Amino acid sequence: MSDDAPARRRFLTTQWSVVLAATGDDSGAARSALADLCTSYWYPLYAFERRRGAGEHDAQDRVQSFFATLLEKDYLRAADRERGRFRTFLLAAFQNHVSKERDRQNAQKRGGRRAHLTLDFRDGERRYQREPANALTPDRIYERRWALTLLDHALERLEESMRKQGKERVFKALSPFIATGTIRPTYDEAAAESGLSVSAVKSAIRRLRGAYRDALHEEIARTIPDGDAIEDEIRHLMDAVAL
Repeated sequence: MSDDAPARRRFLTTQWSVVLAATGDDSGAARSALADLCTSYWYPLYAFERRRGAGEHDAQDRVQSFFATLLEKDYLRAADRERGRFRTFLLAAFQNHVSKERDRQNAQKRGGRRAHLTLDFRDGERRYQREPANALTPDRIYERRWALTLLDHALERLEESMRKQGKERVFKALSPFIATGTIRPTYDEAAAESGLSVSAVKSAIRRLRGAYRDALHEEIARTIPDGDAIEDEIRHLMDAVAL
């Protein structure tokens, strides 16, 4: 048995796998896992719909309506294993939902007792207004925003872990060496800010990058059916960020 077999067994019990395993069942754990995934990854859908030309309020309404439908018990039946990764399933399901809702125009039925996620659409619109005005298609902006959201979540996981270890100062000083789109300080500057020697900074950066990769693996594992495809997913994410 390979050394990473225990990790793969652990990945099999993460959120998207919980949802897939409960297909067709009345599983509170599965709905909770699905709700958490949706709360984490709603913004790529919002950016997708805005880039397709929907107005701010229409995009908000469609995303919230979609999640209300998605979180209903019977809708879990659509989350079969052939759908593969959560990001692929989510976009396909959203497009299907918007197409049906556009025909029915049943805004009143979207309220009532249906499941409701608390999403910060005001912040989402601010984020969308900062998106580059380039030629990215809705599908490509979805993939890019998905990738960046996932990378941010992995960094947040690492930051929380460092905070629990009492190493906030070290994380703050050295995180620019692993985060994307940041200006990196010199080793001397990082040493002064972290309170470490330059040689210790270099060693700490290597450990931090390793820990970040572990956090990234864990975050990806939330959204795929099993642990075997993690490296493929990382390559996809890197390609999406480079769009």
